[in-house]
Amino acid sequence: MISFLICLAILIGGYFTYGKVVEKTFGPDDRETPAVKINDGIDYVVMPQWKLFLVQLLNIAGLGPIFGALQGALWGPVVFLWITFGTVFAGGVHDYFSGMLSERNDGASISEVTGIYLGGAMKNVMRVFSVVLLVMVGTVFAVGPAGLIVTLFKSGNIGGIWANKTFWLAIILFYYFIATFLSIDKIIGKIYPLFGICLIVMAVGVCLGIFTHSEYNIPEIWSHFYNMHPKQTPIWSVMFITVACGAISGFHSTQSPLMARCMKSEKQGRFVFYGAMVSEGIIALIWAAAGCAIYKVTGGLNTGLEAALANGQSAAIYDVCIKTMGTVGVILAMLGVIACPITSGDTAFRSARLTIADWFHIDQKSYVKRLALCVPLLVAGALISQLDYTVVWRYFSWTNQTLAMIVLWAAAMYLFYEKKNYWIAAVPATFMSAVSSTYFVYAKECLNLGTAVAYPVGIIVAALFLGIFLFTIKKRDVHPDYETLKK
Repeated sequence: MISFLICLAILIGGYFTYGKVVEKTFGPDDRETPAVKINDGIDYVVMPQWKLFLVQLLNIAGLGPIFGALQGALWGPVVFLWITFGTVFAGGVHDYFSGMLSERNDGASISEVTGIYLGGAMKNVMRVFSVVLLVMVGTVFAVGPAGLIVTLFKSGNIGGIWANKTFWLAIILFYYFIATFLSIDKIIGKIYPLFGICLIVMAVGVCLGIFTHSEYNIPEIWSHFYNMHPKQTPIWSVMFITVACGAISGFHSTQSPLMARCMKSEKQGRFVFYGAMVSEGIIALIWAAAGCAIYKVTGGLNTGLEAALANGQSAAIYDVCIKTMGTVGVILAMLGVIACPITSGDTAFRSARLTIADWFHIDQKSYVKRLALCVPLLVAGALISQLDYTVVWRYFSWTNQTLAMIVLWAAAMYLFYEKKNYWIAAVPATFMSAVSSTYFVYAKECLNLGTAVAYPVGIIVAALFLGIFLFTIKKRDVHPDYETLKK
């Protein structure tokens, strides 16, 4: 329990200390923001700071810091370290710069932003990469809730169309269409703050439930500093891929431009972007602690949690809520596992629309042009939803962290151009390069070459990327490429 409280204190303190360092390095000023300058009433709309924060939190979180944290708890309390230091030194930096670099470039999508600082080739890679990732995320967060709704009806002995997964999938995708098509303040700006509050209340309730039940004890890091995964899955780098939301996640960089288009002042950036990331880290820490504290440990392995997760991640969330909050927890769990993924899925499709619009310079004020992008994207989502859910999720995990790596390198290059301390982005970028390349070589769904090959390859790739970055900034006449934005 002491190590949990120390990690919690570091997360909160990190916002006020390292978050301030990151903000000072970037240097926000009083220039006119895209929301004020462009203000098209669709995607560029000024919103109050408290609403920006809650919408950003729900956009980046959904159920990510719960699903990932519970899976991460299989490795034991060592996951607390990744959540804590990953959030402060990598995730917060990543989210802040992805949002603020978009804000400095007229609210451009993250693919356009990385193209400016890493070159035209990377821009085209990121355009394709982002759209594929976003459609996969939107689809995953439609299929999951649809399946859970069917499970709930069947458990209540209700059949017919109410227990038909295709029926619920069609309803969710129709909602996605409405949320993707309409102005951001019509649906997202109105209902997201309510769900954001529910996400926070659910985490606080679980935390209080752990501390008020004497039978639950959060294990200490120093007495459990070993791999507690029942299958002995290696911590490096599988845990760092599994726990994305709640530490660092590339998906966040696709969402930050949405709020970058709605800020009234650059000085709101730390609270909105870095603050939402720290909040997500706290939520993940609480759920990881619950996974470690509630379930039985056999022979030093988290077998009880493994058995709970075997019934599905949604069932595990439901179980944690019942054990910590009783009947109140049931209501929150139902709301959380159904509504929260949907609120990440709809903004994923919205980001995909904006990425394509930026790519081909398609004005989004016109209803017809918005329809021309919304309809094909949702049709693609409907087709992908027919694939195996677990296969889609596995590929999403790796692409997600690889995207985070690219965005951090773009931030490092921006800081070099601005003659500022680029190491605050280059160090986590190097780390994430090692994470992504190691996983790609090790994982069964990728090259499946085992740790003996994956570990040295990961180190070599990370050193190579850092070397390329240092060579580029020292030996060549480099400059930002603003072609995309026609500057």
